[in-house]
Amino acid sequence: MNYGIIGYSGRMGREIMSLFDINGHTSVLLADEHGIQAHNEHPQVIINFALPASIDNTVELCAEHGASLVIGTTGLKEDHLEKLKKLSENVAVIQSYNFATGINVLKIILREFSAMFSDWDSEIVEIHHNKKKDAPSGTAILLRDAIFAGDDKRKGCDIHSLRIGGVPGDHTVEFSNDGEVLSFSHRAISRTVFALGALKAAEFALDAKPGFFSYEDVLKQLIKT
Repeated sequence: MNYGIIGYSGRMGREIMSLFDINGHTSVLLADEHGIQAHNEHPQVIINFALPASIDNTVELCAEHGASLVIGTTGLKEDHLEKLKKLSENVAVIQSYNFATGINVLKIILREFSAMFSDWDSEIVEIHHNKKKDAPSGTAILLRDAIFAGDDKRKGCDIHSLRIGGVPGDHTVEFSNDGEVLSFSHRAISRTVFALGALKAAEFALDAKPGFFSYEDVLKQLIKT
């Protein structure tokens, strides 16, 4: 595919470009805070794991080129999501705060079974590298939302955020009563796992009709095939 990438000069952008290029895809549009490098060909898919400030420019570029969007930006506000959903009326938009397969499987587990722990305490601990801007992480919020989706009686689930060293991303969900502790943990060993998810999402987007999708939708399609 011909692809574009927003934030190509950042750590995640470089990881995505490397993986896409190894798999035979061609970058035809590169953008970051310094400007845009574009070739004569149109991107079929644009990938954005940059900061929320890039959303307006990303939406404009997708509309201009008729390109689908894979977006892993965290720290999105409601107005950002509204713009993305508006874009999805014309192209496929795959949005997730985490493109790791394991996190999305964990989200499904929490949604399905958290109601069994309605009378248990619950807490989330997330650890990321010291360069990460937002806290709590979008992934921690995603996991908390999954807990409440399966358990409308739960009164609270605090999130504790640590920003240390170069940790790509650790998330632990703890359930406990007076006599037991049940923990669910996910560790990203490297940023490659997120780039792999972005690649799967981009390949999904090539054949998808306009609409607003999650990475969970991508995984469900892979299971069917």
